[in-house]
Amino acid sequence: MLPRTYEGQVCSIARSLEVVGERWTLLIVRDALRGTRRFEDFRSGLGIAHNVLSDRLGKLCEAGILERRLYQTRPERYEYVVTPAGLDLWPVIMSLLLWGDGHRAPQGPPLVVVHRGCGGRLRPGLTCSACGKPLGPYDCEMEPGPGAQPAGSTVSPASPA
Repeated sequence: MLPRTYEGQVCSIARSLEVVGERWTLLIVRDALRGTRRFEDFRSGLGIAHNVLSDRLGKLCEAGILERRLYQTRPERYEYVVTPAGLDLWPVIMSLLLWGDGHRAPQGPPLVVVHRGCGGRLRPGLTCSACGKPLGPYDCEMEPGPGAQPAGSTVSPASPA
């Protein structure tokens, strides 16, 4: 098994990868930013093993990216809410999405990120293609793109906690 740390690397990228560099982690953050909060919803939406999801959620909470909150007492059930540190990953996720759309989506983007204010699309630099405004997580919604699965639906980011 590969180590989880980058000993001897005095580098913010290496330190960031120690938190979000494992397989599934950024997809969990992506889904959390889109409003997923409950364990079973993450598991079923991603098709991820229970133990792997539990491990990744625990690490994301430990790193302050998600916060685990009790929403039911009998039995105890928790949800995972995006923190300000998690919201700060939105530009990273969107930049990866745009890169993937340009280089890894031969049928076109599966999702299109649309500015709620005017209907323009997110472009590199995280600005709107129509009005030029800088965009953040609450300014956008996602719609099925030309590369979407036939059963696509509109997905909005998480609302502020």
